[in-house]
Amino acid sequence: DDKISEMKKVGEKIKDLDDEIGSIDEQLNSIMITLPNMPHESVKVGRTAEENEFVREWGKKPQYDYLLKDHLDLAENLGILDFYRGAKVSGSGFPIYKAAGARLERAFINFMLDMHTEKHGYQEIFPPFMVNRESAFGTGQLPKLEDDMYRDNTDDLFLIPTAEVPVTNIHRDEIILENQLPIHYAAYSACFRREAGSYGKDTRGLSRVHQFNKVEMVRFTQPENSYEAHEELLQNAEDVLQALNLHYRIVSLCSGDLSFAAAKCYDIEIWAPGSLKYFEVSSVSNFEDFQARRANIRYRRALDGKVSYVHTLNGSGVATPRLMIAFLETYQTDEGTITIPEILQPYTGFKQIKSQSS
Repeated sequence: DDKISEMKKVGEKIKDLDDEIGSIDEQLNSIMITLPNMPHESVKVGRTAEENEFVREWGKKPQYDYLLKDHLDLAENLGILDFYRGAKVSGSGFPIYKAAGARLERAFINFMLDMHTEKHGYQEIFPPFMVNRESAFGTGQLPKLEDDMYRDNTDDLFLIPTAEVPVTNIHRDEIILENQLPIHYAAYSACFRREAGSYGKDTRGLSRVHQFNKVEMVRFTQPENSYEAHEELLQNAEDVLQALNLHYRIVSLCSGDLSFAAAKCYDIEIWAPGSLKYFEVSSVSNFEDFQARRANIRYRRALDGKVSYVHTLNGSGVATPRLMIAFLETYQTDEGTITIPEILQPYTGFKQIKSQSS
């Protein structure tokens, strides 16, 4: 009887310890999920965007012998964007693209998708525009950025801020065979961002909006190849701007300007001559195994059969609003029309944008 009693006490003690361990694990996990990724050793230590490192530039700032307009004046005069009616329909930050403006927007998307699939070898994906909580956690948007996302409270779904979220989560909770790596996906999506912290920032025109279009590139690769893949991904994004002959510069983000999930990130900043400023048009990030651990994306090594986490990367290829800004301002004529470069004409179906009726 004494032994039975002792065994019962041992059993109760084990249960108490299991409960305690479970509670500690829960507390530890709640702390761990709030910790950002570790910056790569090559990332400059710094606090703000002012300390980002210049990498290189492509092309020169175009020169003009006539007075330039910014994209807002151009779009209004040409009748290709309607911010007033967009605000009436949805609120500020929801522009309406009209006539040649809508056609040009569609041309950008198709041009970029064709380049990434046909020239760069990406597989095209058309993803859902809403994701569940597990997906948003997997790529690092949750819990930190929940306030910046539009949410359907009834079904607990989120409108995506970028195609990176659904496309990366295609392989959530999967083990990929090593001979299937690397995997390259390119996806168009609308993107939705509340921009909750953007008050006081430049919100004029297309520079900061709540809904916009973007073509995204996503890669899954072995850890030893991810930084080579990072440079390739950057070049893939650059190819879009070079094909359109648009001047840009590249900066490497310092540690304080990195996103929650990125180990290293390049920003491509495109020059808008009418606004006389650079606008970020692409971010190209290596997350190493940060997202893979959260989303449980692994691969089985061919050599020994061991299972390890993949490295994930993504890059905008590119976002259209600021591309539109730079494009309109770069290709404006002294008459206020827009010249369409030859490479884009098969997609637009016209060579020039002239004034449209409202």
